[in-house]
Amino acid sequence: MWAACKVKVHDYLATTSITLRRCLRLGATMAKSKFEYVRDFEADDTCLAHCWVVVRLDGRNFHRFAEKHNFAKPNDSRALHLMTKCAQTVMEELEDIVIAYGQSDEYSFVFKRKTNWFKRRASKFMTHVASQFASSYVFYWRDYFEDQPLLYPPGFDGRVVVYPSNQTLKDYLSWRQADCHINNLYNTVFWALIQQSGLTPVQAQGRLQGTLAADKNEILFSEFNINYNNEPLMYRKGTVLIWQKVNEVMTKEIKLPTEMEGKKMAVTRTRTKPVPLHCDIIGDAFWKEHPDILDEDS
Repeated sequence: MWAACKVKVHDYLATTSITLRRCLRLGATMAKSKFEYVRDFEADDTCLAHCWVVVRLDGRNFHRFAEKHNFAKPNDSRALHLMTKCAQTVMEELEDIVIAYGQSDEYSFVFKRKTNWFKRRASKFMTHVASQFASSYVFYWRDYFEDQPLLYPPGFDGRVVVYPSNQTLKDYLSWRQADCHINNLYNTVFWALIQQSGLTPVQAQGRLQGTLAADKNEILFSEFNINYNNEPLMYRKGTVLIWQKVNEVMTKEIKLPTEMEGKKMAVTRTRTKPVPLHCDIIGDAFWKEHPDILDEDS
């Protein structure tokens, strides 16, 4: 009797196994179609291995956007803080970013040399950073522009560049900070001529044509009593975001004996988050103070 049962069970399992194999083969066949050849047109955009991957975002037509939304000139601290908040959100969502640098309407995000995020596909780097940044800009707008409604959604374009060595990465970030200084010095003088001297934009542009940095500093000091070196560091140096451990104090309800139940207490916790710094990154001091950023194993 038991032998007969064993034979029947064996035959049933064998039949089931054959049926399952047929279904799997059929499913594999059905999953394909004659249209799949179009995948061959997708370009290979894998970033070179062992290189720093940098995604730089720029505001699209932000001169018009700033005018329509009444940005203060030459710098609007609300807009700059909003940009930094968006960059922090990007870093917290995409944790392979080791450092970010921003100024005006742009932000650069540096991914680890050894990151294998989305198999190092450039399109994934760019689209994820751009979409997260743009959506955060709209989401947090009211936190920084309470009395100014958002009239239309902002746009950001992005590019991906790989840098093969620590030095080329440092040179890239130095280039962006130098650009921040050049643009901010020009804008500071330009708007002082318009707002305080009554020049038109065309006249102010003509006045500054061919001037050097020393000339612009002299105009600011002699005509407007402005020492450019005393301008806020955020305007002159831009913003650097690096990961740091910070203590956060939060109020939470904790379980206590019955007579004290429901009592709320302040609790301090330590977590790592992207912290904004306004400092020089062109010299060696910053990199000596934060050697972990360029660490091969970071």
